[in-house]
Amino acid sequence: MEDDILIHNGLLLTMESGLPAIKNGAVVIRDTKIYDCGPQNKMDLGGLNIQADKKIDARGGIIMPGLVNCHTHVPMSMFRGLADDLPLDVWLNEHIFPAEAKHLNPDSVRQWSRHSCREMLLSGTTTCCDGYFFEVEAVRGMVESGIRAVAGQGVIDFPAPGVPDPAHNIRVAKEFVKQVKDLSSRITPSIFCHSPYLCSKKTLVAAKKIAEDAGILFQIHVAETKNEISLIQGLEKRSIIGFLDDLSLLNENTLLVHSVWIDDTDIEIIQKRSARVAHCPESNMKLASGIAPVPKLLDAGIAVGLGTDGAASNNDHDLFGEMDMAAKLHKVACMDPCVMDARTCLRMATIEGARAIGLDGRIGSLEKGKQADIIIVDVDKPHMVPMYDPFSSLVYSAKSSDVSLVMVDGVLRVREGKLL
Repeated sequence: MEDDILIHNGLLLTMESGLPAIKNGAVVIRDTKIYDCGPQNKMDLGGLNIQADKKIDARGGIIMPGLVNCHTHVPMSMFRGLADDLPLDVWLNEHIFPAEAKHLNPDSVRQWSRHSCREMLLSGTTTCCDGYFFEVEAVRGMVESGIRAVAGQGVIDFPAPGVPDPAHNIRVAKEFVKQVKDLSSRITPSIFCHSPYLCSKKTLVAAKKIAEDAGILFQIHVAETKNEISLIQGLEKRSIIGFLDDLSLLNENTLLVHSVWIDDTDIEIIQKRSARVAHCPESNMKLASGIAPVPKLLDAGIAVGLGTDGAASNNDHDLFGEMDMAAKLHKVACMDPCVMDARTCLRMATIEGARAIGLDGRIGSLEKGKQADIIIVDVDKPHMVPMYDPFSSLVYSAKSSDVSLVMVDGVLRVREGKLL
C-alpha cells in the first residue's frame, strides 16, 4: 500500500452544504481520493500509513478545494495581448481568426495549452473546461501539466484549424471523443460548438447527438453580444435560447457560455431544461459585451460557474481576480451591495463550477470519496490580515500568488508556490 498523505494545521473550507469553516482542520488522502477530512482532533489516524515526509503542514493557511475554471481556450495564451481594446467582431474577424490561420498547428496548440495549464495550477485552478481546435493536442498538453479538464473539440461550419473541410467537422469531433477517452482519467471529452451563428441547425443537432450518445458535455457560446441575434439564420421571432430549445439542445449536459443577452423567459427555459451556464465577467467587460443576469440565474437555481475565457480576451486565467470582479460588477449593475456575496462567488468557483460542467460528484468540495484536488492559500500576508471572514478574504483580498500548494488527484503539482 502506498503512503497516505496528511494535510493538517489549517482552516478547512470543505465547500460542502452549509459551508463549514473548520479550525485546525485536516485532510487525509489515500491514492487519488480523499479518505477523511474534518477537525484533526476528531480523526483516528492510528490505522493510517503516514510517513513523516507525507505530512503537509498548512501553517495556518486555508485548506480548500481546487478552483474550477468553467470556460477556457487554453491554446489562446499564444495570442495574449495581440489585439486589445477592440469590439468583439473586429477582434475576432480582423485579428484572432487570421492569427489562428497563421500560427495554429499541433505543436503550438500543445505547447501553449501546457503553458496555460501551468498558469492555472500556479493560481489554484485544478480543473478547466476547454474548447478549441486541434483539441487532442491541447489534451496532450493538459495531461503533461497534471491538470484536470473537460476538453471540447471545436466545431464550426467554416474551414478551421485541423478541419479545413467543414464537411468533416462532425466526423472529427466524434473521432476526438474516442481518442481522448483513454488518454487520462483526469480528462473528460466534450463537444464544443462555437456558436449558433457559426454552426447550422444541422451541425448543432448532429454535434449534440454525439454528446448525448457519449453521455458528455455539450458546450456553446450563447447570446454573448447584443447584435448576435442578427447573425443567426432561421431565428424568426425567437430568442437564441428559444431557438436552441426548439432544436432540443438544452438539458443538464448543456453548458451555455456567456448568456449575456437573455431575458426572464430565457431563464425560465434554461431552468426548465436544467441547462448550465458559464459566466465570464472579465472577458465580457473587456469586449464590452454586456453583463449577464447572473443573480437572476442563481435565484432560479441554475448552476452557474465562473470562467476566464481565453487569455486573448481577458488576459489571464486568474479565478481569484474573476471572483472579485464578478462580485463587484453585479453589485454596481444591480445597485445592491448585497448581491453576489463572497460565499456565492466562492461556490461559483468551486462546487457550483463543478456542477456546471457535470463533475460535482467527483470534485468541487472536500468530502470523503471525492478526488483529492486540493489547494492551500497562504494567509500570512499583509493584505490578508486581519481575517474576520475567510470567504470574504478569499474573494476580496486574496491574490492568485497566495496559493502555496496545489494537489490534483492526490499528486502535488505546486509546493511553496512553485511548480514541481
